[in-house]
Amino acid sequence: MTTRKKSAGFTYFGILMTIVLIGASLAAAGSAWSMQKRRAGEAELIHVGQSIRRGIASYYNATPTGANQYPKSLEDLLSDKRGTGIVRHLRRIYRDPMSNSLDWELINLPDGSIIGVASRAAGEPIKTRNFGPWEAFFEDASCYCDWQFVYLPQLVQNSSVTP
Repeated sequence: MTTRKKSAGFTYFGILMTIVLIGASLAAAGSAWSMQKRRAGEAELIHVGQSIRRGIASYYNATPTGANQYPKSLEDLLSDKRGTGIVRHLRRIYRDPMSNSLDWELINLPDGSIIGVASRAAGEPIKTRNFGPWEAFFEDASCYCDWQFVYLPQLVQNSSVTP
């Protein structure tokens, strides 16, 4: 009878250790998945931000009267009626992948014109190096809200890079 109790206790201990190991493995996998999801969100934020910046640049450079203008709203990028036809500088207003909302932080001139956008997410970026020329000032940013996608013609003139 005693031997049977000892083996039952050993089996119980073995099952507990297996459950602990499975739990630790799942926790590690969840952490890796979470990090991968954040990295993918950052890459998407850069892609979407660049698309909006290119839309602002296209709007600015397509001003029919010659006096370049920035858009007054993001909706102006969807349907620009300033010329003879409708021009679409952006297909749609993209969601901010870090906050999962359409509510972008707008970067405005004093007259209210939009020169860029930034995420409203306050998380700390994983990526801090190896940005493209238009995002070089993102290095060492403390939050995603510091990643500002701005179009300024002066930067284009001083650079060989297109927006």
